[in-house]
Amino acid sequence: MTPAPSRPGRRLGFLVVSIVLAAAMLRAPIVAIAPVATTMRADLGVSAAVVGLLTTIPVIAFAVCTPLAIAVIRRGADFALTLSMVGAIVGCLIRSAGGLPAALVGTAVLGVFLTIGNVVVPVVIAREFPPHRVHMMTGVYTSSINVGTMSVTLATAPLAGAIGWQGAIAVSAVFGLAALATWAATHGLRGALLPAHAPAPADPEPGTAAVPRRRSVLRAGTTWALGAAFAGQAFAYYAMTAWLPTLLIDNGFGSEAAGAIAAVFQVAGIAGGLLSPLITTRVSILAGVLAVAIGWITVPIGFMIAPELWWLWCIVGGAAQGGGLTVVFIMVSALGGGGREMASRSGLVQGVGYALGAAGPTLLGGVHEWTGGWTLPLWIVVVAVVLFGTVGSGVALRLRRS
Repeated sequence: MTPAPSRPGRRLGFLVVSIVLAAAMLRAPIVAIAPVATTMRADLGVSAAVVGLLTTIPVIAFAVCTPLAIAVIRRGADFALTLSMVGAIVGCLIRSAGGLPAALVGTAVLGVFLTIGNVVVPVVIAREFPPHRVHMMTGVYTSSINVGTMSVTLATAPLAGAIGWQGAIAVSAVFGLAALATWAATHGLRGALLPAHAPAPADPEPGTAAVPRRRSVLRAGTTWALGAAFAGQAFAYYAMTAWLPTLLIDNGFGSEAAGAIAAVFQVAGIAGGLLSPLITTRVSILAGVLAVAIGWITVPIGFMIAPELWWLWCIVGGAAQGGGLTVVFIMVSALGGGGREMASRSGLVQGVGYALGAAGPTLLGGVHEWTGGWTLPLWIVVVAVVLFGTVGSGVALRLRRS
């Protein structure tokens, strides 16, 4: 992809802020459920698995709706990001209307529009920033996701005590509103709202047909392997994010304290997202994958053997989960290609990854309810981390040889 031309400083600042706020919106509404899961179960009269479904539905949408996301992006990446934020805000409002049906419908709407955002933001980064800046901007993007998740993890339980869980889980829409404001300031209202007449993420080769390019991505074993690695990362992340507060409550913490401790896991992800590009650029992408895998596995193993050291597992494992997402998107970019190919690869990797990741919250909730404990659920997380580490290392080795 051709490096973007020099941008005026003011516009570049708005662009970075827009990406930061949009990234926060991409996960905050999903994570907002975890701190009030126990309250929602009692109020709605449903099982742990059903509450887990409210976290799982968006992740299922991430897997199923990636073709829709790619089709929208072809109408213009700027328009796609605007549509993503508007739809996510609407989903937040529906979900908070009250009752289980509204929660389910609103969560499904959220999932569809957040999927578009997941796929388009890496495309925007690759389009707007030169190659030597993409690693670090990817780290800023993934760290911002953790800023959003940390904020709602920390704030949702106290807000629920003051305004009820419905109002508390609606507050995450503030990120989307702020992202829309800065995005419009970056592109102008007309540029942000109107679809492009031609696909924005065009490949650099002028005569290349779209269908062969898509086939080349679908037939690339490295892309599918990267999708499997992302599946391990996504499964572990969503499973632990959904049930870490409940695990802590079962270990004797109050709901607000558990939410605050779980926020440490998200805060550490900010550092991981920013540190991993330093490892991938100064050492190697393989070193980044291995560092993430080793750090990640301390979470399930640590809570099994020494739960009293929760602060250590949340810090080390939290940094690893932030770094894992960053490393995956760095590898997506490192495989190269034009904008259309980037969008297709990003969509495929995320579709495969989220297909397995979607099972995390519901599976762990169901297994926990079945066994009455956390040992077996945590071993399932270990398997997911091993998948990320082994397959991700294979992709990194191929990139090093290419």
